[in-house]
Amino acid sequence: MKQKRIATIQDLSCFGKCSLTVAHPIMSAMGLEVCPIPTAVLSTHTGGFSGWTFRDLSADIPAIIAHWKREGLTFDAVSTGYLGSVEQIGMVSDFFDAFPGMIKIVDPVFADNGKLYTGFTPEYAAEMTKLCGRADITVPNLTEASFMLGEPYVASGYDEDYIHGVLRRLCALGCRIAVVTGVIYDPARQGAVALDSETGEFFEYFNENIDVSFHGTGDIFTSALAGAVTLGKSMKDALRIAVDYTVASIKVTMPDKDEHWYGVKFETCLPELIKSLD
Repeated sequence: MKQKRIATIQDLSCFGKCSLTVAHPIMSAMGLEVCPIPTAVLSTHTGGFSGWTFRDLSADIPAIIAHWKREGLTFDAVSTGYLGSVEQIGMVSDFFDAFPGMIKIVDPVFADNGKLYTGFTPEYAAEMTKLCGRADITVPNLTEASFMLGEPYVASGYDEDYIHGVLRRLCALGCRIAVVTGVIYDPARQGAVALDSETGEFFEYFNENIDVSFHGTGDIFTSALAGAVTLGKSMKDALRIAVDYTVASIKVTMPDKDEHWYGVKFETCLPELIKSLD
């Protein structure tokens, strides 16, 4: 059977367990041929570290796209994560044009907890919203969804009708499937809810809500979701696979959470992820 191929476009933080250092091993373990385009190289991720190095690789991206196109490469899917600039958003859009027919999965990665990440602007959020509108699947958290829709951020106290409304409005931006992460109806449970705008069907999956914050868990979720979808799993199964794997990675890290504050031990749970694909 032909191996499925996925491109992934995001930064490479050499230490810290996020972005490409998460996406590449997870999707490779799922049996995919992973083709990365690094948007930047950092010595560490920027959450909790100081003095980190940063090299912007924007100038290389168009040349990589052009070379892959000349070589006649094709992709079953592309998954995008953290992008550093409006210019890079445009380059991802160019990638979509260069390789039609693939599943396009966009994690906007620009805000959380009601605020934009440091260095991002409303202009960036607006351009990312346009890119999400071109995606087959977009995967914002509730903060990103609020910016994308121009609505107030609602941190808690919402119900299913509210989340379903958010998903409908996200799909109205142009994407086929919207997935909202970090949804909590019951304080003991957390998960993700999706809407397939073509069928009108909602999907949801919840697992234990662990009251702790680790860097990179959103990247873990999106990587597992993108891998599952590329392998042909239904959205219902993809949500289950991604949520369960993310929770398992957090749980296995909890005994060492003070030492591993910078990221979770997702590697130790890869056997469970592989089994979940059966």
